[in-house]
Amino acid sequence: MKPLLRTYRMRSLLPSGGTCGCIIAGRLAAADSSISILVLEAGPPTGNNPLHVQPARYLYHLRPESTTVRFHVGKESAALAGRAPIIPVGQCVGGGSSVNFAMYTRAAASDYDDWAKVYGNKGWSTRDLLPLLRKCESYQLEQGQPTHGYSGPLKVSHGGFSTQFGKEFLDVAAQYDKTRTKTDDVNGLFECDKYGYRSSRELRWIDAETGKRSDIPHHYIYNRELPNLHIVPDHHVKKVLFEGKRAVGVQYVASTRSATDAKGEVRTAMARRMIIISAGAFGSPALLERSGIGSKDVLDRVGVEQVIELPGVGENYQDHQVIFPSYLTTEAADTLDGIVTNNEAEIAKWTKEWQETGKGLLAANGIDAGVKLRPNEVELTQIGDVFRRRWEDYYVPAPDKPVLWMGTLSLFPGDRSQIPVEKAFSIGWYIQHPVSVGYSHIISADDAEAPLDFHPGYLDAPEELALHMWGYKRSREFARRLPSYRGEVANHPKFAPTSKAAIGERSEPVPISAPDIDYSAEDDRALEAYIRQNVATTWHSMGTCAMKKREEGGVVDSRLNVYGVEGLKVTEVASDPHSFVQNTYSTAIVIGEKASTIIAEELGITLEDNYN
Repeated sequence: MKPLLRTYRMRSLLPSGGTCGCIIAGRLAAADSSISILVLEAGPPTGNNPLHVQPARYLYHLRPESTTVRFHVGKESAALAGRAPIIPVGQCVGGGSSVNFAMYTRAAASDYDDWAKVYGNKGWSTRDLLPLLRKCESYQLEQGQPTHGYSGPLKVSHGGFSTQFGKEFLDVAAQYDKTRTKTDDVNGLFECDKYGYRSSRELRWIDAETGKRSDIPHHYIYNRELPNLHIVPDHHVKKVLFEGKRAVGVQYVASTRSATDAKGEVRTAMARRMIIISAGAFGSPALLERSGIGSKDVLDRVGVEQVIELPGVGENYQDHQVIFPSYLTTEAADTLDGIVTNNEAEIAKWTKEWQETGKGLLAANGIDAGVKLRPNEVELTQIGDVFRRRWEDYYVPAPDKPVLWMGTLSLFPGDRSQIPVEKAFSIGWYIQHPVSVGYSHIISADDAEAPLDFHPGYLDAPEELALHMWGYKRSREFARRLPSYRGEVANHPKFAPTSKAAIGERSEPVPISAPDIDYSAEDDRALEAYIRQNVATTWHSMGTCAMKKREEGGVVDSRLNVYGVEGLKVTEVASDPHSFVQNTYSTAIVIGEKASTIIAEELGITLEDNYN
């Protein structure tokens, strides 16, 4: 590590060493040794730390005392039965790539095409982005798949272990849901509503040979000698500095949990060419607002002098909404419960196998099967009229867009202090294109660690409640048909004891041919209350610095330049103009790769084609 200076003078600055920031820094630093890059990251380093490189350890980072994520608390919401939702985001070198569930899922082709056609972002269609989607990955499965890459830095595989729940889920699907067919690539971009088979079961960002997580820092930065790249962890950027309307530097301070003795001392870093903000859907708009870029009303409330009026900053917050009801299972079942509870015997057993072979539960994420669902006509009737217009206006013209993802999770993800569980599995779902939007704004002029004025908007749109009710009923029918099912964990709706919907904690699986559960109006009210009390984040925050026209609430243009100023870009999922299908990691990667090509063009340098 280079000495920490009071003032840096670099060619390029990146406030935040998250997914996109690390891709950009690694690509540019490797392409041209004459450029100097400084990355300022609010969280700690992650190099060769088993808690980061072992994929199954992801829930460790969601402990309340975690130092690798930051928890944002939303406003109390009547739509959530008075709850204040809590949304964690990665805050460490690599950002979400270092702590996420390592789930390999891609957006629909029409999602990216919407960026280009609906929002006017030239160069961001599927046709434009597909080469970059291929460039970033090494697909360790069937060769010759046209939408996949085979020589990129990030490995994609089934990982080193698959539990029985995935196979059981797909076996049930083949017999119970005969309205849907199979596909050999559920992530081929152009189709959905089909169950994967053979090599197309749920995939992971995991190296099949080493069993390690395919995160960004270990595959773009830590694995290379990059003397022109300087990463400063455990430091927050307070504000961007301007000369006129040109961004020329930043002020930054040590995190309150940093080991440095210089807490509170404000340092300065200056950039000769550009500053690239990549601080996430919360950090990026907050930094812009502390720097004087945003709505005058927001800035006036906290006493920040405005540099440029940009009312879209912090607006358009979107997140997929998830629920994971859990089910009891057999003692012989393989689950991640022992790992996530730090059971010493379990950790020792699986660590030995992981170190020796790259296999075993530590080389897995417990998400072994899933499906991207589009409702058929019968299911649309079950969902109800409240969703019909959304279906006809948004989904019918785009047959590759799913409505829900539903799949297995080989553990109990809930609060074990409230519900003690030894072994369980879950079948959850999340909404792919939420209707409701929220916002995130600063309440402090200069404190980067201050809480935010934040409302995620969950269930503000009635269509979302209808989809969640369908998701619960649908997933529950699958769960109770799995051979490993042994009843329900006590995190389900409180149905009346005499209700047909009341199953109880202990029960055996039902036959495939068993009738679906009949829900009464009273049951539906209990289910609605349950959803409002339990709907949560998928950790997929996006949209708060949208890449669209300025007059439509945009913050950046199609080359990721912040409107109204010079030398300043925002590049990551905060720049997504509208929610896209599935987990954000794949799209964050392609945004990072696209941003790298844009910035390289502007700096006049040539990027490497193959980064292995």
